[in-house]
Amino acid sequence: MFSDVEMQLAYKIGNVPMSMFPFPHFYLENIFPDNYYKRIQENLPNPEDMIPIEKVRPVKGYKERFVLELRDEYLDALPENKRKFWKELQRILVENTSFANLVFSKFGDFISRRFEGQNDMEFYAETLLVEDTTHYALGPHTDATRKVVTMLFYLPPDTSQAHMGTSIYIPNNSEFRCQGGPHHPREQFSLLHTNPFLPNSLFAFLKTDNSFHGVEPVMDPDTRRWLLLFDIYVRQKEQPQVQIQPSSAATQKVNFSF
Repeated sequence: MFSDVEMQLAYKIGNVPMSMFPFPHFYLENIFPDNYYKRIQENLPNPEDMIPIEKVRPVKGYKERFVLELRDEYLDALPENKRKFWKELQRILVENTSFANLVFSKFGDFISRRFEGQNDMEFYAETLLVEDTTHYALGPHTDATRKVVTMLFYLPPDTSQAHMGTSIYIPNNSEFRCQGGPHHPREQFSLLHTNPFLPNSLFAFLKTDNSFHGVEPVMDPDTRRWLLLFDIYVRQKEQPQVQIQPSSAATQKVNFSF
């Protein structure tokens, strides 16, 4: 039997329209039931329980970002009530593969096209709780080459941080593409759209060679910008990637393993 949380996730994501320009993505509000979102707010970790991202990821220059991966070795440091809550959400999003299958169903045609002809692909999911503080910023980039889908659950307490959402960029050179990795200078891009960083909302997108996104500098004093990342990765080394275009043509299906 599915919980109210699982059913609302399935209904919301299964029915939200996909935006195609400049890459496949969608944004929606009220992703969790209201009472569950209240519990999320009540169970956010204390700042001292969060870990600087540079200590757990091979990145430099993001001293304003703190993370907590939803895995036992990290969650066990939390108080019992919070540990139980986040382990249960980890079960819903990762251990129960229904959610990952739902995400693949949503982006399936595009994923199949990206990995066409590659039948031995193995995918896995990861959840990461994130707290960004004042001065955090993220330049335009397309994500690492092993990334397949990114889902950003926005977790602010109220609407006062609406301007802090993830931005979508288009390169000033219309021919420019990036397979993934580096973050690029802002002056080489135009800001197309910023998703509102509203309570209980979700921004999700497919990784392509033009999925340029980032975060404008967070300048509000004493900011704590909370979000939960659900990411799907591919384990096998990827082949050169091409820009994905929508098409009604039938495509080869890829077997997904979790």
